[in-house]
Amino acid sequence: MSNFKSLIFSLLMIVSYLATGQNPIIRNQFSADPTARVFNGKVYLFPSHDIPTPPEKPGRKDWFCMADYHVFSSENLSDWTDHGIIISQNKTSWVDSTSYSMWAPDCIDRNGKYYFFFPANRKVADSNGRKGFGIGVAIADKPEGPYIPLPDPIKGVNGIDPNLFIDKDGQNYLYWAMGNIFVAKLKDNMTELASEPQVIANLPQKGLIEGPFLLERKGIYYLTFPHVENKIERLEYAIGNNPMGPFKMAGVIMDESPMNCWTNHQSFVQYNDQWYLFYHQDAYSPKFDKNRSVCIDSLFFHADGTIQKVKPTLRGVGITSANNKIEIDRFSSKSNTGTSIAFLDSLNAFNGWKTTLVTKGAWVNYNNVDFGNKKIKSVEVRAKSENNGTVQLHLDKIDGPVVAEICIPKGIDWKLIDAKVTRVPKGLHNLFVVLKDTPVEIDWVIFKN
Repeated sequence: MSNFKSLIFSLLMIVSYLATGQNPIIRNQFSADPTARVFNGKVYLFPSHDIPTPPEKPGRKDWFCMADYHVFSSENLSDWTDHGIIISQNKTSWVDSTSYSMWAPDCIDRNGKYYFFFPANRKVADSNGRKGFGIGVAIADKPEGPYIPLPDPIKGVNGIDPNLFIDKDGQNYLYWAMGNIFVAKLKDNMTELASEPQVIANLPQKGLIEGPFLLERKGIYYLTFPHVENKIERLEYAIGNNPMGPFKMAGVIMDESPMNCWTNHQSFVQYNDQWYLFYHQDAYSPKFDKNRSVCIDSLFFHADGTIQKVKPTLRGVGITSANNKIEIDRFSSKSNTGTSIAFLDSLNAFNGWKTTLVTKGAWVNYNNVDFGNKKIKSVEVRAKSENNGTVQLHLDKIDGPVVAEICIPKGIDWKLIDAKVTRVPKGLHNLFVVLKDTPVEIDWVIFKN
């Protein structure tokens, strides 16, 4: 009975886990290659899952290591629920269970079912003698699963990074990569090709190209993909008038990572009338870019339909409740000098970051904090200071009204400090944390009713 209770508790912990929104959005595990989809009024996220190299696979120590897939969901793009593992290399009959190569997936709804497409190494060679990557399909009645994988991968498809698209006329398309980007029509059963694969022409021939994702907006088809133009991947796109092309190169969506993450991988979703770009970086693993993390930023289009270049942010998207921990290290903007960000624990990156304010007047701005409709009575800060530092909390602008002044007692240990607040206006406001005197380190800020 005790084992049963432990199992139930573990399952509840998995299902109820919330990853509070800021970048990265998944904050208890590595995640990459994000595909976002809107199902039933929620955004569902289907990423790949980077893990540390297990002892039995020492040869993958410096390479990607991925054994399963999770699915996450959110209604506000700030709080993400982990629904747990949906597919594993150990429980999929056609997959080599020792390969650790479950790379970028996708999922789409069709005919009342949810079809999860995923690449993996085959256990045995196909009819043409190829044992490399196949693309499998798992089917569920709900987007969070459970998913039942089909016993064999899709015939005629050899490659990685599947992407699914259903056009306005109901035709299904499958895109994938292997040296080039390929496209083929899918039958209505979503598990068989309806046309021969064809290479999409007129794409870059220099440098690796992979990870296709197609979207349609106002009659324009956007084929997006990572491409190594220089030394690492950046996100690029081509446009056309047909899902199968021809496409014409149109520009760069996101430049090479400022953190020097060698890969990137993208998806796009329109949710509540706003477009968003999902991508990955190596924020939790800056010294090993095979352990990556999913991020989100807003996406905008020019009047002519071309895509405005996206600059990665720490703040990400969504609204943060003033009653939740406000991680100011995920700032919207900061002073040019006197402000720095570092890991709280260099041995466990998932503990997050801290903000250090060093010089008088140094500041960080965290936007879109929702103070709700109830009266705010106090604020709590997790902080420390070696010399009795003081910070002020301003609203809306750097010289806006001061709603609290917090004195952090001298000491080397982290402390929880409460302070009274003056009247805080209701609704959304930008929060500025400003150093009044001597240096302080801050983990988070939370307001209380």
